[in-house]
Amino acid sequence: MREVLEGSQAVARTVARCRPGVVCAYPISPQTHIVEALSAMARTGELEGCEYVNVESEFSAMSVSIGASAAGSRAYTATASQGLLYMAEAVFNAAGMGLPIVMTVANRAIGAPINIWNDHSDAMALRDAGWLQLYAADNQEAADLHVIAFAAAEELGIPAMVCMDGFVLTHATDVLELATAAEIDAFLPPYAPAQVLDIDHPTTIGTMAGPESFTETKYLQHLRFLDAAGVIEAWSERFREAFGREAGGLAVRYAPDTLDRDREAPPADAGDVVVVAMGSVLGTLQAALPALRREGVPVRLVGLSSFRPFPATALREALGGARDVVVIDRALELGSGGVLTGDVGRALAGTRSRVRSVVAGLGGRPILEASLQDVVRRAHAGELEPLEFLDLKEGGVPVPHHGATEVHR
Repeated sequence: MREVLEGSQAVARTVARCRPGVVCAYPISPQTHIVEALSAMARTGELEGCEYVNVESEFSAMSVSIGASAAGSRAYTATASQGLLYMAEAVFNAAGMGLPIVMTVANRAIGAPINIWNDHSDAMALRDAGWLQLYAADNQEAADLHVIAFAAAEELGIPAMVCMDGFVLTHATDVLELATAAEIDAFLPPYAPAQVLDIDHPTTIGTMAGPESFTETKYLQHLRFLDAAGVIEAWSERFREAFGREAGGLAVRYAPDTLDRDREAPPADAGDVVVVAMGSVLGTLQAALPALRREGVPVRLVGLSSFRPFPATALREALGGARDVVVIDRALELGSGGVLTGDVGRALAGTRSRVRSVVAGLGGRPILEASLQDVVRRAHAGELEPLEFLDLKEGGVPVPHHGATEVHR
């Protein structure tokens, strides 16, 4: 049944229907509505068989999640921005211990200066913490990705972040169709932990590792991540078959004529300009690019749903050897360029593609259709610089000139 719902409410209802055994909550904008909704469901009994734990900090939220998962419960929490950084030590521990915790990250900028609006700098700061990172393009996908995340995390023994753009998605109202509890029960296997703390059979999880074994433990984590892309793709395909709609996947192609998501869309051609992006900006690009195609600009769109693992093979296939690749980046490596661009560039090393980084929407600045259209036109004309900041304000901002990472308006 289709409903009009706020994105946070849709995520909360979907998480509840995944039947977590423990939900840990500490409020921080813009994820607060998610844990508030889960709290209400726990109080009324709609969230059955779950212990809802209020904690005093984000570090405690992840610590309790680790304890719950290690004790054999399906565990869930949510956070954003400085809250994610505050729990960083425990985030790494959860991955190192192989605990399949699922966490919503309502993406928000990192201070200082203080900023509560959306970009991807929080999750990107922990991109190599050993968690799966799945990015939602819209609120329908934000809800659906949680079902896929629980399934993939538990099969792999890797925790998973579901990243949704703060305020842009969390506080937006859409017409959505949520999976019912019965449908999720049929789709998501019952939680069967690979390792459990049991007082009758004592063991240690997350023990000390010295130089003689630390490299091997990291190598084993690496091997699990090599399997992750195939597992995510498989669960995304099962989700499409079970629910009749697309969610997740790795590199998502959009049909060149309609700009609708289309798994059967052909790869880009060599002469195309291909825009690569993650998150809600994909919706803006869907609105902006058709006008360019009517002008005769051969532009295509590829969205990434998975950032960790990074789908290098799927991305290369989707790009099809296109000459010009424009990456819309929502996070910045200071002194280098966009974070996503670095991964795209490594995936395309040795190809003829020219990768350009456009840093956009930092701290919640609006990403305008007209600005994106200008970027694509200049890329097609060969005028786009290796690194540009979208809509950088004139006046008072020096523009240095330092070669390949030159900053342009």
